[in-house]
Amino acid sequence: MTIVSLWIPFTLVGAAGQVARNAMQRGLTGPLGTLGATHIRFLFGLPFAGLFLAGILLASGDRLTWPDSGFLPWLITGGGAQIVATALMLAAMNERSFVVTTAYLKTEAIQAAIFGFVFLSDHLTFLKVAAILIATIGVVITALRPGGTKGFGSLRPTVLGLLAASFFALSAVGYRGAILNVANVSFVTAASFTLAMTLLLQTIAMSAWLAFYRPGVMTSIFRLWKPSMFAGFMGSFASLFWFLAFALTAAANVRTLALIEVLFAQFAAYYGMKQPISARELCGIALILLGVGLLIAG
Repeated sequence: MTIVSLWIPFTLVGAAGQVARNAMQRGLTGPLGTLGATHIRFLFGLPFAGLFLAGILLASGDRLTWPDSGFLPWLITGGGAQIVATALMLAAMNERSFVVTTAYLKTEAIQAAIFGFVFLSDHLTFLKVAAILIATIGVVITALRPGGTKGFGSLRPTVLGLLAASFFALSAVGYRGAILNVANVSFVTAASFTLAMTLLLQTIAMSAWLAFYRPGVMTSIFRLWKPSMFAGFMGSFASLFWFLAFALTAAANVRTLALIEVLFAQFAAYYGMKQPISARELCGIALILLGVGLLIAG
């Protein structure tokens, strides 16, 4: 396996970690509210991101200098979009099921392809576009419930989910743009540095906002530091692998392969909660796998 193709296992690890992180954040939405549950991934993820960066610098011997001028604008774009996207995602999860909300979010792949093409000139081939569309259709079929489009529920959670996908797509493109502006170091160092700086920016912004407008939320967060710490670790761990993948390939490739997260959610529901998988869901899973296979083949 070449270094460039490492984006595939990096994405798979990131997707598995994200499923676990989202489930833990959803459990904390009740006591902390949407904003509090959003903030724990930044506040409690930052120390772990710092440790990851320190370990990578020691192991690689890389010497960091301040990145190129494009780094900060891309970082702010990616970090700000992720804050908005995470809050929208958790709000949607409060109104619809975990698997259905995950399906809304996975329209991100199509949007990431468009944003990447427009802002970073990422190359789009016919095979790549076909792979993205097939995998996304598979997600939609998997999410549908008996009754056709009624399975997606009311307009509000649909809009929340689709908007969250748009901001996640913009976030992914922003992070890739920031990583590409960290020069003269390995891609591992560039990715881990970008992650640490992102979480620092997000922690400062969210902590200041909550301390000023919702001081009780910060108090509640620290009271629940034990589950928040683990959610923060999983968030930082998953994000590191996302960033490693972004360093090696276009955001659209990463986010399309990340559709495998829907399969993880399905299998978790099947094995953890003994929920059967229907023929419709199996059909959707087959299309996701076909799309992912075409992407990798291309």
